[in-house]
Amino acid sequence: MLQQTNGRWGDRLPPGQIRTEKWPVLHAGTVPRVDLATWTFRIFGLVDAERTLTWPEFLALPKYEHTSDIHCVTTWSRFDNRWEGVAFRDVMNLVRVATEARYVMVHAEQGYTTNLPLEDLLQEGVMFALRHDGRDLTPEHGWPLRLVVPHLYFWKSAKWVRGIEFMAEDRPGFWEQYGYHLYGDPWQEQRYRDDPEWLGTGPTTEDYYRTIRSRVRRAMRESDTTTDQRP
Repeated sequence: MLQQTNGRWGDRLPPGQIRTEKWPVLHAGTVPRVDLATWTFRIFGLVDAERTLTWPEFLALPKYEHTSDIHCVTTWSRFDNRWEGVAFRDVMNLVRVATEARYVMVHAEQGYTTNLPLEDLLQEGVMFALRHDGRDLTPEHGWPLRLVVPHLYFWKSAKWVRGIEFMAEDRPGFWEQYGYHLYGDPWQEQRYRDDPEWLGTGPTTEDYYRTIRSRVRRAMRESDTTTDQRP
């Protein structure tokens, strides 16, 4: 059921979005077949020593729960999603990350990637999810493991995650190479690279992030009092 509720849900529904109670399935390619006996999670890049976790090792990490809204770039939003998994911070703490690391490339099955500033991944609610609304993730929604970054458009919450790479300089991921926005703030409708701020800031992603960082951080601070209810 889709509901055009921008008026009623103005404080939670970003511009251009339509609320739904369903959870649409959207991804490029086919659902990968995953063998947990050979599954691994790799932590690499600007770290003191690369680390690779098996599935039992990943499951042994501390568990974390958080409820948040999600907003897809295709204009649907779903409220009050209850996620269970492992906080990004707890995965990051398994290695010593170099001080010059400011970005992360998330690597998933079938060569899919998405790029994010490290600072965003350290926010409340960001996790590697195992369960959604009390049930294990289904393969169509990213089983066995998906990233959840609730304050950005949902394509940044990559499905079927297999590793994270810490980087000093940013580079675009899969959809970002095909014209999607480098950052993806739903409240600013940062869907595609035709964003005026991107076009006017210069050739590098660092130039772009510098122009939007203060605005984005201010908005995130203002939402801190309700992080258990919405991104």
